[in-house]
Amino acid sequence: QVQVVESGGGLVQAGESLRLSCTVSGLTFDEHAMGWFRQAPGKEREQVSCISSRRGTTTSADSVKGRFTISRDNAKSTLFLQMNSLKAEDTAMYYCAADLRIWGGCSGTPSWRWGQGTQVTVSS
Repeated sequence: QVQVVESGGGLVQAGESLRLSCTVSGLTFDEHAMGWFRQAPGKEREQVSCISSRRGTTTSADSVKGRFTISRDNAKSTLFLQMNSLKAEDTAMYYCAADLRIWGGCSGTPSWRWGQGTQVTVSS
């Protein structure tokens, strides 16, 4: 059974940094693309960043480019999201997700397995 568990959220002030982590079990981690998503109150869930399997190619939403960095440690089956220069509008529940397709990239139609989420709150 695939399990996805996020950690690292919290309350920070605008301009500060946080690093989110996500551990995955139940699949061969390096064979699967991974993504970070977020959902703010009253808004739809949006994709923040994605990293492909194999080459580790990344994509990011325009709203976080230059501030957030997605990375993965395949040896530890762990995904990271380094968030710098946080803004109040980054406040949301952040979700990690594993694409259950093998050797998938960050395009097409992923089959996401979601974690429970970790709350990030940025005070202005």
